Amino acid sequence: MERINVLGMGPGHRDYVLPITSRLIEESDVIVSSARLLQGLELGGKAVYELGRLAEAVEHIRENRHKKISVLVSGDSCFYSMLSFLRRHFESEELNVVPGIGSLQYMFSRLGMSWSEAFMGSVHGREVDFAELSLRYKAVGLLTDGKWSPKAIAKVLVEKGLGERIMYIGENLSYENEKISRIRAAEAASSGGYDMCVVVICDE
Repeated sequence: MERINVLGMGPGHRDYVLPITSRLIEESDVIVSSARLLQGLELGGKAVYELGRLAEAVEHIRENRHKKISVLVSGDSCFYSMLSFLRRHFESEELNVVPGIGSLQYMFSRLGMSWSEAFMGSVHGREVDFAELSLRYKAVGLLTDGKWSPKAIAKVLVEKGLGERIMYIGENLSYENEKISRIRAAEAASSGGYDMCVVVICDE
């Protein structure tokens, strides 16, 4: 039986999709993915299942186990992706996991900064004490969400007396409309909205 491919699709632009990932997509019969990750892919006559309820996606995968299946995830497949969910339903031997370039990796590269001594995490659906972390690490890289936007993160930093911390805010990373802003937390706390963001917090 074929192993299920779990493929990291990188930060967004097709230039950052690894060649092995492109090959495995080409060889697949069934693609499981969000609509965003499907944009720009040449899929021919492949069967596509757009992600909605995760439990239904697992059932769809099981029904097609006799076929070559690829599950597409954003960024790096091993960093806050659907992989953790899939591991609860399939044995590791059933999965062929291919890493991708994560948006935080990409962000640090655009800043010319090493992330070897940084904290890398996500605020998606979880509570993270990023103020305390920013005191412990040289830099803190975060995947943001609707609740914990760059503005919301900045407000907490200000409340904790860290308003002078530098925040690098990356929007639409790797796309043509990419924008990376450098701003102090005190300013970001009262600034406007941001789109598809990652944040790096550091002390100047």
